Amino acid sequence: MAITFNADEIFEMAEEIERNGAAFYREAAGKASGASVKKMLLELAAMEDGHEQIFAQMRRDLSPAEKEQTAYDPDNQVAQYLRTMADFHGTEGKIGPTEKLTGKESMNEILMIALQAEKNSIAFYVGIKDLVTSKSGKGKIQTIIIEEMAHVASIGGKLKSLR
Repeated sequence: MAITFNADEIFEMAEEIERNGAAFYREAAGKASGASVKKMLLELAAMEDGHEQIFAQMRRDLSPAEKEQTAYDPDNQVAQYLRTMADFHGTEGKIGPTEKLTGKESMNEILMIALQAEKNSIAFYVGIKDLVTSKSGKGKIQTIIIEEMAHVASIGGKLKSLR
């Protein structure tokens, strides 16, 4: 039996990934030495907060059919699985699933970490999109991908400004 997810579950995961990203940028800002670096990191955290709100609103706007459970799950294992995927596969704003910042990273290094993580998130959403049925809001997952692509462009612009 194949695992399928509905749009509600995917948006829940997207919100968790965005929270993880915002926490990363706030942690990096707390370790930053310069005021301008701290400001840029807090702006990135705010962007993540904005994405989380967008995904939360999209989740609230889902139809009952898009929230419908796609499989029998009396032990709530799908939610546990999604939380684990968000923590370990959607590494947005993290060096990796278990790695922490040392506080010695340059702004360029932090932005490169962020850029790679954003790209990983896009790949993750592209892959997970196939696990959502059309009836369960598969098309709405594309909106997440577009939001993340905008974030990649923004981080790329910040990287260019450092050169």
